[in-house]
Amino acid sequence: MKQRSKRYKAQIAEADKVGGLKSPKDIPAAVAVIKKMARAKFTESVDLSVKLNLDTKKADQQFRGSFAMPNGTGRDVRVIAFVDDADKIAAALAAGAIKAGGEDIVKEVDGGFTDFDVAISTPKMMRLVGRLGKVLGPRGLMPSPKSGTVADDIAGAVREFKGGKIEFRADAAGNVHVRVGNVKFEEAKLAHNITAFLAHVVDARPSSVKGVFIESVTVSSTMGPGVRIAFVEQKEV
Repeated sequence: MKQRSKRYKAQIAEADKVGGLKSPKDIPAAVAVIKKMARAKFTESVDLSVKLNLDTKKADQQFRGSFAMPNGTGRDVRVIAFVDDADKIAAALAAGAIKAGGEDIVKEVDGGFTDFDVAISTPKMMRLVGRLGKVLGPRGLMPSPKSGTVADDIAGAVREFKGGKIEFRADAAGNVHVRVGNVKFEEAKLAHNITAFLAHVVDARPSSVKGVFIESVTVSSTMGPGVRIAFVEQKEV
């Protein structure tokens, strides 16, 4: 049997004081447990895992997109911008991009530079950015209109992602993992982010999915165990 660390046991003890981990909780209660269990010496992120009823082998059930967390994510997001217009380059940098440029940035990324979290491109630049598929694709960094990372308004897109907009994508098993904040957030703000994201997921369900779409929801901190959320869809198809 796997031996649990003292930190893990202390986290479970804290959870027991506020209802334990055995049964699913409503969102505010789950957030309260997560904050109680946070014991690391660094600021832990708070992450949401959503299991979806998807057949990811079907083209019409590929689930991805972007969403602006109402209260941000508490993360300093590193954004690069692929754009070949001098004014837009300046605007992207002023908006907070760490790098912005045209073919020079494409060559830099092709040469191994991947120290960024989000890549944004103008539609015009995609003819060059497309050749970076082998570099950006496996890292989930390839710009895409579906995720809001291909846009003419580069400065606006940079500001959105710096301000808390996230990309999400279901993996092969139908799981979506997103950051919803950190343990220093007020409980109400974490709960608001979680509630808003789940509502967005329900609204974005593929039309071909039948029955319950969201099968399970779990929230956790970086070093803590997961807490299940009792989530019931308002409408089944």
